[in-house]
Amino acid sequence: MTAPTTPLAYLKGHGTENDFVIVPDPDNALDLPPRLVAALCDRRAGVGGDGVLHVVRSAAHPEGRGMAAEAEWFMDYRNSDGSVAEMCGNGVRVFARYLQRAGHVRAGDLAVATRGGVKRVHVAKDGDVTVHMGRAALPEGAVDVTVGARTWPAYNVNMGNPHAVAFVDDLAHAGDLLAPPPFAPAEVYPDGVNVEFVVDRGPRHVALRVHERGSGETRSCGTGACAVAVAAALRDGADPAASGTPVTYTVDLPGGRLVITQQPDGEIEMTGPAVIVAEGVITTEWLETAFG
Repeated sequence: MTAPTTPLAYLKGHGTENDFVIVPDPDNALDLPPRLVAALCDRRAGVGGDGVLHVVRSAAHPEGRGMAAEAEWFMDYRNSDGSVAEMCGNGVRVFARYLQRAGHVRAGDLAVATRGGVKRVHVAKDGDVTVHMGRAALPEGAVDVTVGARTWPAYNVNMGNPHAVAFVDDLAHAGDLLAPPPFAPAEVYPDGVNVEFVVDRGPRHVALRVHERGSGETRSCGTGACAVAVAAALRDGADPAASGTPVTYTVDLPGGRLVITQQPDGEIEMTGPAVIVAEGVITTEWLETAFG
């Protein structure tokens, strides 16, 4: 693989401080190998980010073509280590905000294709973005998460990507989260898992820390906040399907606050901010170094 021969345009954005390098590439013409993604996300030698949002028209991407009739744009999301991920809730909000800024869509309702399916999004002109995250899956089987000498039972929640949600007494018990927290049984998550540690702050109000697979501890995780709200509702016996009434949890993350609502039909809505911070170009000299 060879480095691009022209500067690479990029933007930087964040959703509750879960930050991303945005790479516009409507025709899917760019080569983004894992080592280049990791270099872009490097916080000292690159732009810095928890991941890369590769912006591609669905029809131009082999994983997006099947969704092109529903969604014009495909979010080709990469973790900061260069690995591919199914979904990123904060990333969808920032992705949609970019599309609005670039003039590809207007404020209002739109659809975004992801590896986790098509997500319905509402973009306010000046304010929050709401993403219809779909329904959570609850795979069977007990899961435990361990940090040091402590082990907790965890809720196994899938939001298009896997999550293990553990309720703890103190967020400090999660440790430094530099390495993936061990889980058991190992076969439950063959490709790794996002692990959330959660404490209560009040009625239907929780706070969390999260280790995202492929990225380490991040300031926020949208799908993680949704998984936590689902797990909290299960724990609290708040079943919207049984009551016929939506259930809403406020979820505090190190980088900000998200509001998660589970509808009686199981649909989960996530509302929070999405900010474009900067835009610029990556020099060809840097790209040559990144490609080695």
